[in-house]
Amino acid sequence: MDLTKNAFKAAIKAGQRQVGMWCSLPEPGLAELMGAIGYDWLLVDTEHSPLTAVDTLPMLRATDQFAMSALVRPGWNDAVEIKKMLDLGAQSLLIPFVQNGDEARAAVAATRYPPHGIRGVSGMSRSSMYGLVDDYAKRAADELCVIVQIETMDAAERVEEIAAVEGVDGVFVGPADLAASMGHVGNAKHPDVQAMIARTIERITAAGKPAGFLSPDDEMLQMSLDAGAVFVAVDLDIAILKREATARLARWRG
Repeated sequence: MDLTKNAFKAAIKAGQRQVGMWCSLPEPGLAELMGAIGYDWLLVDTEHSPLTAVDTLPMLRATDQFAMSALVRPGWNDAVEIKKMLDLGAQSLLIPFVQNGDEARAAVAATRYPPHGIRGVSGMSRSSMYGLVDDYAKRAADELCVIVQIETMDAAERVEEIAAVEGVDGVFVGPADLAASMGHVGNAKHPDVQAMIARTIERITAAGKPAGFLSPDDEMLQMSLDAGAVFVAVDLDIAILKREATARLARWRG
């Protein structure tokens, strides 16, 4: 059996816009729905949600029938968490709160087998289709996609250092935590924050790496695309549910 090609990795490397959805509800049916609708990618968020590895596996399986790539965000830049998500079959990871080049290198190392990294070897995990993929351990890195997330002013100042790390396939700008680090917690639309986001995306692009962004706000999304973002998450499952449920209640309570 051959190694599954990572369509998301190939697309962002080629500069092809990828439109995604952020998911933090542990419901495989939602993942199926997003794939059926036609999203390019889905982010399974285990950092800010109750999702565990046990919940993540059916989310990954739900996407297999569609031309939609599943990314997973572990709770932290932690080799044990990363190993578990990779063994589940995740080929693309979004690693949170990467502050500098050393932390970016640690993230990459957690996805590589020795001698190039520290990933533990399991010959019977889902990542190798339970051992059926030929030479999985030797070829796995070819189709793994490591996205690191910049979430603070300190990280933004080191964006070129982070982007230059070998094995980093893209850099994602997290607006909420970046705003908080700038003294504007809860206000990612503050002019200073928006200017910092745009500059950071421009610098990521200039450094030769694809830039990513998340926002349910159309103006901020357009700003990120104008700055050069290649992969964008255009909404969150909980946010959509909240907006529509609130509007329906207001409409019919009258």
